[in-house]
Amino acid sequence: MDGIASILVVDDNPKFLKDALPMYGYDVSVAEDGIEALKKLGNENNHYDLVLLDVMMPNMDGWDTLKAIRKNSKTEHIPVIMITAVSEDQKVVSGLKIGADDYIVKPFILPNLLARIEAVLRRSKWQAESAKKSEKKINKDVNIDALTPKEKEVLSLVAKGASNQEIANELCVQDVTVKTHLNSIFKKLKVSNRTQAVLLAMEINLIN
Repeated sequence: MDGIASILVVDDNPKFLKDALPMYGYDVSVAEDGIEALKKLGNENNHYDLVLLDVMMPNMDGWDTLKAIRKNSKTEHIPVIMITAVSEDQKVVSGLKIGADDYIVKPFILPNLLARIEAVLRRSKWQAESAKKSEKKINKDVNIDALTPKEKEVLSLVAKGASNQEIANELCVQDVTVKTHLNSIFKKLKVSNRTQAVLLAMEINLIN
């Protein structure tokens, strides 16, 4: 992992990790319950590469904290490793379904945790780099002025979540006409589906 990764440790007894992780090159912040963690994650001045989230905490436990992290568009992509007790192991599958990236069971040995942290950070970095490459590939040789006013109108409605039939009703045209416009939009923007078209259009300011 290049550079210093910033880790938010969410634990009501964080001393061990707070003292140990900086020795291995990590920048560590601490929150002693889920409520404090969400406040720190919501602060625009803070940036975290990973959250180590204990399950058993006062005020807001780890499962509810994880749900809140994943529901917030600003924090939904932050990697989270859950720290669980042996008695909670049966809940791990549920935690992974909620959105945990990995978990470790207490008591754990530090090398095991460090290996999991590095693996999750590597995976997160690879996914971010892959997304950037995909964006560059999509944007290559796109003609911003290629779309007609009607196609831009169709694309704007698509971006608002409208179906083909809803677009047809809005524009007073046939469903087949909407499909024709969409096929033209895909071809001109060099994309293959509605999602890519909307993301690209937003990125190059074709739509707001």
